[in-house]
Amino acid sequence: MEAAVLNPTQMHLLKLFAFNNSESYAREIQLVLTRYFQQKLDEESERLWDSGVLNQEKLDEIRHTDLHAKQ
Repeated sequence: MEAAVLNPTQMHLLKLFAFNNSESYAREIQLVLTRYFQQKLDEESERLWDSGVLNQEKLDEIRHTDLHAKQ
């Protein structure tokens, strides 16, 4: 079995969780990460909308597409 190599972000998160292993701390970290990535998603969505790459027609098309279907 091949050993997995952790990237710097993964190593940093492991160090954070080693500091305090309580369930509430884990939930707090999860909330912080969720908010961060939600902000990044919002910013990118706004950029795509403003540039015309994304519009209501494309959103409607995506809504009716099975994104998990193998092509």
